[in-house]
Amino acid sequence: MSSASEITRKAKSNLAFALQILPKDRREDMTVFYAFCRTVDDTADDVSVPKAARRAALAKWKEGLRNGFPAGDAFGAEVAEMMARRGIRAEWLLEIIEGCAMDLEPRTFQGWDELSQYNWKVAGVVGLVCTRIFGCVHEDSDRYAATLGNALQLTNILRDVGEDLAKGGRIYLPVNDMMRFQYSERDLVGKVYDGRFLALMAYEAERAQHLFEEAEKLLPEIDRRALVPAQIMAEIYRNLLDKMRAGKFKVFDRRYSVSKTRKLAILSKYLLAMRRAE
Repeated sequence: MSSASEITRKAKSNLAFALQILPKDRREDMTVFYAFCRTVDDTADDVSVPKAARRAALAKWKEGLRNGFPAGDAFGAEVAEMMARRGIRAEWLLEIIEGCAMDLEPRTFQGWDELSQYNWKVAGVVGLVCTRIFGCVHEDSDRYAATLGNALQLTNILRDVGEDLAKGGRIYLPVNDMMRFQYSERDLVGKVYDGRFLALMAYEAERAQHLFEEAEKLLPEIDRRALVPAQIMAEIYRNLLDKMRAGKFKVFDRRYSVSKTRKLAILSKYLLAMRRAE
């Protein structure tokens, strides 16, 4: 089993689940790309490792992408080969690393525009790489992927409010939005769960819902089949958003998820639709 396959297998993520529907060659390249994203994200997030060591590890990835990976780096070689096969720009992977590196220091985002820029680096650019690996041909597929990436990342942020606070006091909810509902950073750090918090979360969930709807409108018909993994991700995350809404956003003391049974039902629906279209 390759380094990338082992990383992806252990992650058990929603994306890894959605990749099952891809043809073997594209699934293998997506496995490598997902493993790269998982590795750099975990590197930035591992609070048990000193920040200097995490920065150094990310710097090694940057060096490999810019100037080539050293002999014996099997995982780096897998990434480089995938990029060459699919025409992936090194600049895109470097931007993903920059986005993950932003998490090394506690930060706040003043408004939605600032948060969207972060989402672009850690999710939107990921979408651009995916459209190349999926084999998309229409330029609107990039717009679809970037918009969907924004929606997925915002949903992640809402789900992970409590976990992010535990990781060095990270706050991703925009300060301006908290001010709108008279809910302060101090309230968030104190895990104050009241009507203000519920109104704030409902506001952000509505924004995510709008992004999902916007992405769906951008989906080009010619690439609909190629983008089935992205559509599966979108449906899983919309289910996740619905669960948080129905559960009244109790994100301080629980992690919302979509059951494996529900995921299998979504996967089966798309498999059946693809077979009917053949």
